[in-house]
Amino acid sequence: MSSQSTHAACYWVPLFALRCEMLRQPELAAAACALLAPEGRRVWQVSPLARRFGVTSGLTLSQAIGLCPTLKLCEPDPVHYDERSAALVAALHRVSPVIEPVELGRVFVGVDGLERLHGGPAAQLAMIRAAAQAFGGGHERLGWGKGKFTAWVAATRAAPGEGVVVPPGEEAAFLAAQPLFALPLDADTHRRLRQLGLRTLGDLTALPEEAIVAQLADGRRLWRLAAGKLVEAVRGQEVPEPIVAGVTFFAPVSDRPMLERALDRLLERALRDPRRRGWRVELVRLRAELERGASWLAEAVLKDATADPERLGLPLKTKLRERPPVGAVERFAVEFAVFAPGTTELQLFARDASAAARAGRRRALRHASREITLRLRRPMLYRIIEIEPWSRIPERRYALIDFEP
Repeated sequence: MSSQSTHAACYWVPLFALRCEMLRQPELAAAACALLAPEGRRVWQVSPLARRFGVTSGLTLSQAIGLCPTLKLCEPDPVHYDERSAALVAALHRVSPVIEPVELGRVFVGVDGLERLHGGPAAQLAMIRAAAQAFGGGHERLGWGKGKFTAWVAATRAAPGEGVVVPPGEEAAFLAAQPLFALPLDADTHRRLRQLGLRTLGDLTALPEEAIVAQLADGRRLWRLAAGKLVEAVRGQEVPEPIVAGVTFFAPVSDRPMLERALDRLLERALRDPRRRGWRVELVRLRAELERGASWLAEAVLKDATADPERLGLPLKTKLRERPPVGAVERFAVEFAVFAPGTTELQLFARDASAAARAGRRRALRHASREITLRLRRPMLYRIIEIEPWSRIPERRYALIDFEP
């Protein structure tokens, strides 16, 4: 099987972190409960029973308890959730080598070629469910279809513990009946489309593609996803296993300078691991096991993958200062979770200085574009192209397309 797959199965456990707590504390299953956010004292994930009282994600503790006085609040254990998520991915690797995790509790499985091993789509979903039965607890939802988007929407339509299969060729008909929020839209765009009277993906695709492109920054991709014409493949990556370097303190430590010095030593040790040769680090995590069984987790996604310990440590130290662990640290660990091949040097063997300068400018543009997208949650840089320069109508002469340096 290749490292990517056109047909996909989506395995999804809603409220994955809260489900992890329910597996550790079975009494929570029958109670109105909520999980606190790892950052800030607000509600993060809410059980169905608590939602009946009006408790929603993002509320403060006083607001949540005011709505539901019997609400049980759970302290977050992000290290445990991350370990369970990694174990889920490892379990699904036993079914297919093409695995693409998206978030906690949501993983895409490439299924091209699996029919020879496990049978048709229904049999493949049964095999996936059996491989991950320890993680869903009967709450998992599965979807099968051509492309990740169709598989994801199918999973959202499935009942708990069940799966929905979209047969090949029926993607457009299936998607047309789905609600508009199935698309990856920001709140402003969703509200704007609702005000236009659009309720389903079929309503959106009934409009001309070019009209959506003219109105929305990512209009072409959204329209083609809704129409079932854009198939995004599941992409598996052959990368090293996560590299972890940790230290256990003889006595619990709460002194921040000492923790920062320990972080520097752990980064140096992890970078010397032989498995990291030829790879740069894109995502680094800092874990802390605290007294009384609590935990703390900080994560940094680097704009440019690197193997420089100072660049790796700077964002982690910033989070350590801004949001320190609530309690003394018994064990400290650094994890390199996502890698990128190659090096970051500019074109050292460029034939002339201007070629290296052009490469540097293009890289700077890429960095600026990516930072704007991360901060504003949508692309805001565009390029003007000629469409009909002979037209008398200015709007038809030129068009805006997303700027991709």
